[in-house]
Amino acid sequence: MNLLLATQLLGWLLVLVGAFQLVPVLAALIFGEPVLPYVTSAGMCVAIGLPVALGVRPESLRIRPRDGFLIVSIAWLLASLFGALPYLTSGVLSPVDAFFESVAGFTTTGSTVMTGIEGHPRALLLWRSLTQWLGGMGIVVFTVALMPLLGIGGMQLFKAEVPGPVKEKVTPRVAQTARQLWLIYVGLTAAECFALLLAGMSPFDALCHSLTTLSTGGFSTRSASVGAYQSPAIEWIVIVFMILAGMNFVLHYRLLQGRVREALSDVELRYFLGVLGVSTLIVLSSLLFGPGAGPDATDPGAGLKLADALRAAAFTCVSLVTTTGYATADFEGWPSLATLVLLHLMVLGAMAGSTSGGVKSLRAILSFRAVRTTFIVSGHRRAVRPAVRYAGKAVQPEVLAGVWTFFAVYFLLVALAAMMVAAYGYDLLTAISAGVTAVGNVGPGLSAIGPFDDFAHFPAPVKLFLAGCMIAGRLELFTLLILLTPGFWRS
Repeated sequence: MNLLLATQLLGWLLVLVGAFQLVPVLAALIFGEPVLPYVTSAGMCVAIGLPVALGVRPESLRIRPRDGFLIVSIAWLLASLFGALPYLTSGVLSPVDAFFESVAGFTTTGSTVMTGIEGHPRALLLWRSLTQWLGGMGIVVFTVALMPLLGIGGMQLFKAEVPGPVKEKVTPRVAQTARQLWLIYVGLTAAECFALLLAGMSPFDALCHSLTTLSTGGFSTRSASVGAYQSPAIEWIVIVFMILAGMNFVLHYRLLQGRVREALSDVELRYFLGVLGVSTLIVLSSLLFGPGAGPDATDPGAGLKLADALRAAAFTCVSLVTTTGYATADFEGWPSLATLVLLHLMVLGAMAGSTSGGVKSLRAILSFRAVRTTFIVSGHRRAVRPAVRYAGKAVQPEVLAGVWTFFAVYFLLVALAAMMVAAYGYDLLTAISAGVTAVGNVGPGLSAIGPFDDFAHFPAPVKLFLAGCMIAGRLELFTLLILLTPGFWRS
């Protein structure tokens, strides 16, 4: 294992985190807020990271797969630890709460321990949003783009970090791939910011919400989230960009190349949009006709109500399936059928290769097809088992085995998190949704952690355990958990 190279790269990572912490300094100067907290935190990152980066001289610049797993996992932990400094130096949060908030940011989970969001310094809120934007495409993917400057090939890091069970290189060279993805990411962020400005958002709010939409993070500058603006135009803009963020970024690249038919024929995209459409219709029907829904929507005077219900259903379904976590309505008060659909969306997540969490649509497709194949051959002793196919190609058995293993580990971790929460006296709905929202990087849950609630009431051990679940979920479980196996550390 190339520990010296790993140490050098992690040193540069701290320098990078420190450099980004200078962004709130500019915001503090503009808004007339104290700059010392952010200068101090940035200085600490650089003071620790730069000597390490410059002082370590690795004998080899070769990265092996094990090195990639180690670097990625420690990178997320270090980024979260040092990303917590602005919350501490500002005197806003305790050490445990600051770490939790930082982890929720970099993992794009969106769970928060901060209350009275509008009352906090805007420079700190900008840093809070920036952590999600950086975590959205991945700090390590950004580092891969810089690796050629160090003479290092980074395919192992790219494989370890890019979300999803199947990776597709946009271009032959990994560094070029990372640059293309980041250009798309930045372009979509800028486009949403401009659209929100046109819809009436202030420049600061438009910037922060753009950063946390494209990252599917969900941190808002308002305690009532996007619902605070009471603007249908803003809500529809956010819906569109949440869907774009939930798509595989390789598809965006194809669209930019003019390969529209190829992108739109993608199996996973059709499945993702189909699930989203069906879920929205079920939730809408439940809102209009379910128990306690009120007047019949077919009433001539119910047109406005129907439009509002459609927007609320669409926004909430998109927000939860992309694991963004924004809210415009308190869906805890919705009929049970709607709530159940939303809970399933939290688990499912959007497309592989997107910035969303959850199990991802691709895994769901492969598992459904594997089950269908099993039913085809069951009861026929001599039947030849057909291969599970995806995009016209047979899926290798080891890929399917990886899918089933992921599901097993995913739900085991959700169960452990739920038991941890329940052990401290919380109700079943809070416990289960806390596990789902942490491992799936969703943000809000149900009951005590609903869309307009926070996580501040959890004891410190629960917060730390959930923070660990967030990191594991963001790194697709195995990247982090493999470090806990004895075999990983054997030479």
